[in-house]
Amino acid sequence: MPAVRVAGPRVSVAELQRMADDGRQYELYDGALSLVPAPIPRHQVVVDNLSAVLRGYAAAHGGLSFTSPLDIVLGDYDVVQPDVVFFVASRRHLVDLDSAIRYRPDLVIEVLSPSTRDNDRGRKLRVYARAGVPEYWIADPATAYLEVHSLRDGGYQLLQVARGDDVVRSVTLPDLSCHASVAFQMP
Repeated sequence: MPAVRVAGPRVSVAELQRMADDGRQYELYDGALSLVPAPIPRHQVVVDNLSAVLRGYAAAHGGLSFTSPLDIVLGDYDVVQPDVVFFVASRRHLVDLDSAIRYRPDLVIEVLSPSTRDNDRGRKLRVYARAGVPEYWIADPATAYLEVHSLRDGGYQLLQVARGDDVVRSVTLPDLSCHASVAFQMP
């Protein structure tokens, strides 16, 4: 099912927060309201696996890791719900546990699915770059590979494509590494 774009005027973060809760998840891209489809189980397994890697890193080095649904407000007209985010220990004080996060994460991970693939590689990637997110990983369950992108000169540079026993290394989180296969282990 493709992501649905709700036609209409530009919507602000404040307007989105005032909308009645209809049980659905929404994102804003430059004021364009988009419905976020529910993920499939394979997608969630990959999210859980990568989140476990980041929780382990946080236990050893500090920091905070979250999984979606979680609003990350990146401007007056941009709200995203990344699959996994991480804030380093020195920036964890920016996260108010009782409200939407209004600061850019240090690492964002998106897990591709048929309904989000184009968005995760397109406008979502551009929103993250514009907000200054230093590192962006893309996990593709269909091909079992991980991409590591690093922010350079306002855009992302692909640093690594990893599969199987390839070791994935973070640029932003020192000492964070794992085999790519860890992301795609099924229960």
